[in-house]
Amino acid sequence: MKSLYLAGFDVFREDALDWGKQLKALCAEYGFEGLYPLDKQVPAGLHGPEAARWIYDANIALIRQADMVMANLDDFRGPGEPDSGTAFEVGFAVALQKPVWGYLGDAGSLRERVGVGIDDQGRVRDARDFLVEDFGLPKI
Repeated sequence: MKSLYLAGFDVFREDALDWGKQLKALCAEYGFEGLYPLDKQVPAGLHGPEAARWIYDANIALIRQADMVMANLDDFRGPGEPDSGTAFEVGFAVALQKPVWGYLGDAGSLRERVGVGIDDQGRVRDARDFLVEDFGLPKI
C-alpha cells in the first residue's frame, strides 16, 4: 500500500487529532496509508527548541517514509500564503523527488486573493504595497 504524508496547518486545529483520523480514514478508503504529523506526540518533558527539534525530526522521518505528499496549501496566517512549515515540507519532498499534490479551498489567483490596489503603472499591489506576481495561479 502506498503511503501519503498529510502536510498542512491542520495540526493547529482545535480538533487536530480527530481531523487527522478523518484524513487517514479517507486515505484508507482510496487505498493509501495516511501518515499524519500528529500520529506521534512530543515526549513529555520536551519544551521550546527541544520540542521543535523533535517535531522536525519526526516529520522529516515521515516524509522520508512516505511514497508521496498531499499538502494543504490554503491561506494560513494571512491571505495568499500557506503555512511556512508546510511549504518547507513540500520543498523537502520535492528535493527527495517524491510526488507532491497541493490543494486549497480558494481557487482564486494570488492577484484576486491579496491584491488591494493598482499603482500608477497598472501593477497590482498588496496591503503592504509590495508587488503581487500576476501569473494567474492557482487554477484548479
